[in-house]
Amino acid sequence: MIFSLFSLILLPVSGLDISSNDNFGRGKGRNTIGNINKPTLNLGLILPQSVFKEKQYRAAVIEAVDLVKNKRRPAFRFLNDYHLDDRQIHFSMMSVNPSPTVILENLCETFLENNVTAIIYMTNSEMFGRSTAASQYFLQLAGYLGIPVIAWNADNSGLQDQSQSRLRVQLAPSLEHQVEAMLALLIRYNWQQFSVVTSDIAGHDDFIQAVRDKVVYFRDKMNFKFFVQAEVKVNSQEDMNTLTNAETRIILLYSTKEEARHIMSWADQAGLTGTNYVWIVTQSVIGESEGGSAEALTQFPIGMLGVSFPTSFQALIDQIPVALSVYAEGVERLLSTPLNGTLMPHLSCTEGTKSTEASWDLGETFYKHIKSVRMAGSAGKPEVKFLADGSLSNVELMVMNLRKPTSGSSVQHIWEKIGVWKSWKSEAHGLEIKDIIWPGDSHVPPQGVPEKFHLTVGFLEEPPFINIAPPDPVSGKCNVDRGIRCRMENSTEAEKKNGTEQFQCCSGFCVDLLAKFAEDLQFEFDLVRVQDPKWGSIVNGKWNGLMLELVSKKFDMVLTSLKINAERESVVDFTAPFLESGTAILVAKRTGIISPTAFLEPFDAASWLLIAFAAVQISALTIFFFEWLSPAGYNMKTSSEPDHKFSICRTFWMVWALLFQAPVQMDCPRAFTARFMASVWALFAVVFLAIYTANLAAFMITREEWDQFQGIDDTRLTNPQSMKPPLRFGTVPWTYTENAIRRHFPNMHMYMKAFNKENVMEGVEAVKKGELDAFIYDGTVLEYIVGQDDECRLLTVGNWYAMTGYGVAFPRHSKHFPNFNKKVMDYSENGDLERLRRFWLTGTCRPRKQEKRSSEPLAPEQFLSAFFLLLLGVCLAAGLCSFEYLYCHYIRSKIARRDTPGCCSLISQSMGASLTMKGTVLEASAMLSRHKCPDPTCDTILWKVKRELDLTRLKLSELKAEVEARGLEKTSNPSTHQERIFEVTEDFLTETIVERCSTDLGCSTDSARISDDSSDKTSFIEQHASKRDIFRRYSQGFSEIETVL
Repeated sequence: MIFSLFSLILLPVSGLDISSNDNFGRGKGRNTIGNINKPTLNLGLILPQSVFKEKQYRAAVIEAVDLVKNKRRPAFRFLNDYHLDDRQIHFSMMSVNPSPTVILENLCETFLENNVTAIIYMTNSEMFGRSTAASQYFLQLAGYLGIPVIAWNADNSGLQDQSQSRLRVQLAPSLEHQVEAMLALLIRYNWQQFSVVTSDIAGHDDFIQAVRDKVVYFRDKMNFKFFVQAEVKVNSQEDMNTLTNAETRIILLYSTKEEARHIMSWADQAGLTGTNYVWIVTQSVIGESEGGSAEALTQFPIGMLGVSFPTSFQALIDQIPVALSVYAEGVERLLSTPLNGTLMPHLSCTEGTKSTEASWDLGETFYKHIKSVRMAGSAGKPEVKFLADGSLSNVELMVMNLRKPTSGSSVQHIWEKIGVWKSWKSEAHGLEIKDIIWPGDSHVPPQGVPEKFHLTVGFLEEPPFINIAPPDPVSGKCNVDRGIRCRMENSTEAEKKNGTEQFQCCSGFCVDLLAKFAEDLQFEFDLVRVQDPKWGSIVNGKWNGLMLELVSKKFDMVLTSLKINAERESVVDFTAPFLESGTAILVAKRTGIISPTAFLEPFDAASWLLIAFAAVQISALTIFFFEWLSPAGYNMKTSSEPDHKFSICRTFWMVWALLFQAPVQMDCPRAFTARFMASVWALFAVVFLAIYTANLAAFMITREEWDQFQGIDDTRLTNPQSMKPPLRFGTVPWTYTENAIRRHFPNMHMYMKAFNKENVMEGVEAVKKGELDAFIYDGTVLEYIVGQDDECRLLTVGNWYAMTGYGVAFPRHSKHFPNFNKKVMDYSENGDLERLRRFWLTGTCRPRKQEKRSSEPLAPEQFLSAFFLLLLGVCLAAGLCSFEYLYCHYIRSKIARRDTPGCCSLISQSMGASLTMKGTVLEASAMLSRHKCPDPTCDTILWKVKRELDLTRLKLSELKAEVEARGLEKTSNPSTHQERIFEVTEDFLTETIVERCSTDLGCSTDSARISDDSSDKTSFIEQHASKRDIFRRYSQGFSEIETVL
């Protein structure tokens, strides 16, 4: 089954041979030597194919096993339970490129059949094929089977993909170690710029990625910034042009030795091997070294540097004990923990066998223990330990220098060891180097950078990209806070000689970017302002401003806020954009008037309706309903006790008073449930009023208003005449913004010409003063101005239009363009552009006048809604007063009087009382109590009436007493005869007063006025004349009483 699976994933590779050696014996199962009966530990071993070195392999294996068995301080405890000797080491000798079939057969017959627990894979061959090495297949198969591999591969560069060999630890230095050693050389001599050259060698992509990772590592951890000028894969002479254009001086080379022969020949033809060029190569270019030296090809120039490690046969033999010790340490660690499996894998490639495992379940755990091994190295060697990816942590590499051999040697060039690099040391970045022979047999290292060149850089000021300030008045120089010197116009030679050139100090985003360019690319520059202060547009078929100077090659480059568009790109070369931008609209804030309904805005309409027509109504009706039901209240009657003053109107009065916490007099219910409901409503009122008050302040302040546009395609801008008055807006002519508007909105462009401004600041001031309603310009610039506004009155609105970017512009086919373009992309990737953007283009407005504003008195419009509320209350009160007047003078006189108040008293007790006879009498009594007669005769008559009233009351009391004495008690049913008697007598008593007052006295209805006016008397008599019939009817009441008695 496993054989079928592997047959599908393996591809044929030519030139293969694996020979199995059975002389080491097979130690499968238990060992019964002597009296020992222990399970055996079986281990696989793969060594390079060699007929004459088999005995040396055998001796090295026996020596390695003896070292493990005789280890002291402390000894391996697993040897007490398991047996290990050289007969359990099952090995094969493998050629450089075995076929997949032979690899599979040997793996099945030699290793799986003997239940090996790990495989030691060692080879010192340095073929570095262009395709993945054949050993990759073997490692992949071992990973699928779950068998850990301890490898030492001289050409492990092609084995960097850990996913293909996930259970492998590597004892040989990795490609990352070589890259780190090469970059340590660059740091030693302060070479920050370099290029990377590779061929189609296996692992060339891994080499480039390792360089990138280490560049980031040194930048973040050691604050040393590298700049990779070019990454070139060379397959022909033409590929060298990239290195020539990059003007690189330090080159890292990764290829095979044979490929390096052609690459160096092409480099020599391109002039890249002179005294100013340093080539640093990897182990794959140097090849096998022994005794610290190796023969070099004649095409290699003197002074080359390289990193290497021993790959001779003896170096391979020396690694066998190390690999076996790592295995033993791994077993010791594994057996010190509880096992979920056995150290006897049961794997087989034969179909039909009773193998219980497709892969070794314990293999992954065993590999983790092997990877965690830490053991002391041999004499003079560092501690052996592994990184998370299985590569060796502590590595020592030789630093090689290409020199001429000593006299008498037959070779022309030779690699000699001049020092070492130790990864575990931090001093001097791990380097220990002697004297170096540099290119051209020099003893002085080259600078590593090309000679500085000079550029004339054109600009046009625009904050924050380029700000202009005068130089220091004392020194006449540009200090740090003022920027660098820049010439305001192109000076003639005479002006330069006379020293009459006009200089200013320039600073800003673009100036800092230019300084970084100059530092990284090593050039000098003159910053010159364009004579025609325009960005560049085509007028009558010709360019103006910056574009004219650039097209005519008066400037080597232009670095300012120059936007990229199709017209400009057709005549000049732009780098990748260093900043994105678009067209935006600037408006100013203005003070608005508070809405008259601001006091209602803390809650929306639905909330107010819910409170006014649901909460208030339901609560009031619920409170009164509980009061009507309760025996302590109305007790389900239509009238209450005389001293109980409570009705629906009084309930609503209480509910509204509680809601707004009004300090007014209110009547409370008597029923417990009604009082409890009133308390619940009071709690609701507290919460409501707290929320309302807390939010009211936010709506009772002066609000700022501004024009809200969707973008420059807003209909109010594209058709400004539709507004009354028309909007006023403009831009700066001869700019990218104006060109975009002219192209896409021609009518709007014609209209806004009358409002255009000469520069950005004029437009901004016009907006702040109200001369313009809006100003259209570059969004990035406007955002910067908004952030720097002292009064915080400016803001940008709407979506940005015509998105584009700012780029560095060069004349066509400039040789400097590729380097600058590469730099811009690098700055974008490593975050340098973002750091510049945050420094120059971000900020918040600084409201210096905010304190003054906070102490100014409030204007009437700031609390206009309070006046509105007061006016509304006055109008409502006037309406209620009018209704009350109409009711008292017209409506009430037309409503028939009743003996009982009925349901009207539930709504309002005063209304119910005014509609009853008793209420009318009480009203008349109140008037009489306040009456003052105009003369003594009136007082005498009034005394007589009161005397008769007292006699009547006395007679009435006697009649009541006699009625009660005869057993005719007063009942609760007003329809009974007895109750009728009492009502008649009481009405008679009160009607007598009214009648006598209306016929015999000149009583006035106004208690505050004493008058003999006959018209007043007549009015009062007429008002009460209707009661005479009632008096006559009730005068018969005495006879009725006497009849009953």
